[in-house]
Amino acid sequence: MSPSDLPSVRLRPEIVALPAYRQGKPADAAAFKLSSNENPFDPLPSVIEAVNAATAFNRYPDASALALRERLAARFGVSSDEVHVGSGSVALLAQLILAAAGPGDEVLYSWRSFEAYPGLVTVSGATSVQVPNRANHGHDLPEMAAAINDRTRVVIVCSPNNPTGTIVTAEEFDAFMAVVPKDLLVILDEAYAEFVTAPDAVKGPPLLARYPNLVVLRTFSKAYGLAGLRVGYALGPVPILDAARSTAIPLSVTGPAGAAAIASLDVERELLARVEVIAERRDAAWQALTSQGWNIPNPQGNFLWLPTGEQTTEVADRLFAAGLVVRAFQPDGIRVSIGEGEAVEKLLRIAADIVGDLPAGNPARRLG
Repeated sequence: MSPSDLPSVRLRPEIVALPAYRQGKPADAAAFKLSSNENPFDPLPSVIEAVNAATAFNRYPDASALALRERLAARFGVSSDEVHVGSGSVALLAQLILAAAGPGDEVLYSWRSFEAYPGLVTVSGATSVQVPNRANHGHDLPEMAAAINDRTRVVIVCSPNNPTGTIVTAEEFDAFMAVVPKDLLVILDEAYAEFVTAPDAVKGPPLLARYPNLVVLRTFSKAYGLAGLRVGYALGPVPILDAARSTAIPLSVTGPAGAAAIASLDVERELLARVEVIAERRDAAWQALTSQGWNIPNPQGNFLWLPTGEQTTEVADRLFAAGLVVRAFQPDGIRVSIGEGEAVEKLLRIAADIVGDLPAGNPARRLG
């Protein structure tokens, strides 16, 4: 950092040192943006109508998003107070961490996982404890349980894991919760739950009655195609959600966002049919890439993980040059969103050449 980059006032040094969030490279008109796990389908007409009708911009929205909370409560068989709505699931995650952890405390999660986790923990003043993923790129829950100590205040479990796409099974999660202290907050981040087709995957909402220290996070950004409106929700015990509400920025969920979420629930069957199309594209792409010689985990989100290791930047640059904007995490790998059918076809054509150029020891290339 040069002298000109130093702040002119006294700031927290750990915040100054924290890398700011950066979106993936923008895609030009001829390229496909596969870097943000966005839903490639346009919003449904009825959802657009609901947003266009929410024109009272001169008025504050309902601070608690009660109408949406009541719809979600009826859906999941809980009370409206057991639902908390925020501007995306990541905002709710930040609120929960702030409510539970501070300086001297620890927040535990698998790594690599969602890139926002380390920053959110640092902002809270707590310390991250990262447990390496298993060789199959999934959570090592026994090792995570062994890493819990008296300073641990929050454990985050991400299923499907972003960016690797792996799931935690219901059996694995139950075994984990059996050994976790009952007064330790466990957050199950299920931002991509609607895309899961594996029958043995954990499903958070039915577990809430069994585990009073569990909070489940979900979002309308991905499967429901509302990424630009920022609305997500948490399900969990009232005292925990009340604490999160106390840390929230008031009125952060806009009226149009709430209206769009309710309208999306009204046409959920049609939206989930689109999710099925994306899941089918994902599975077909995974099968094709595996046949080409790629060694990649079985995906359960709306994205693929290419564990390209030291060649990550090189591979991402080749994809970018071919018109595919992807998310590179040097030196671990590349996340590729499942987008338009044409984008998937282009990916498969380019990937066939790339895999043959990877060094024999690269983790993304199958032996032989």
